[in-house]
Amino acid sequence: MEAVIIDKLEELEKTQKDFWNISRETGNFLSIIIKTAHIQNALELGTSNGYSGIWLGEALKHTGGHLTTVEFYEKRQSVAQNNFEICGISDVITTVCGSAKHYLEYLDENTTFDFVFIDASKPEYLDYFKLVKPHLRKGAIITADNVISHQQKVQPFIDCIMADSDFQTEILNLPAGLLISVML
Repeated sequence: MEAVIIDKLEELEKTQKDFWNISRETGNFLSIIIKTAHIQNALELGTSNGYSGIWLGEALKHTGGHLTTVEFYEKRQSVAQNNFEICGISDVITTVCGSAKHYLEYLDENTTFDFVFIDASKPEYLDYFKLVKPHLRKGAIITADNVISHQQKVQPFIDCIMADSDFQTEILNLPAGLLISVML
């Protein structure tokens, strides 16, 4: 990983609680998944200041892939875009400002993803899953943060994906809890 990216990640880790960023362990784990699975088309719901997007974007640079990241708050999206530019990964990232649910509702029917990271409005996780499922290819990986720290808010999503025979799912005891699922 380039020094500029390491420096930016360390800088953003100081504001982790202000921006509800994922942990370093979770970011590193997601990066490993993207690199080992050779992900090409990734979607992130909940950009915040771009901390997780830096992890994802840096990994996608290695695979020749692309990240679309959706953030509701314009100010956060702007901060994230700037952070992506500083890290030299903005060429592999498209930022979208708006509601993640709205974005998913209006996706072109031919758009597909092979990796999805959910870290936006917790009560809407189930809606995100239902809307993104038709856009997943076989072998696609869905990950979702905060499934332990905000379990009560995301339980309907957890129950749905665990019961869905199209997916093999596990919850990892990473900080805040990370759900990982593969479409069979």
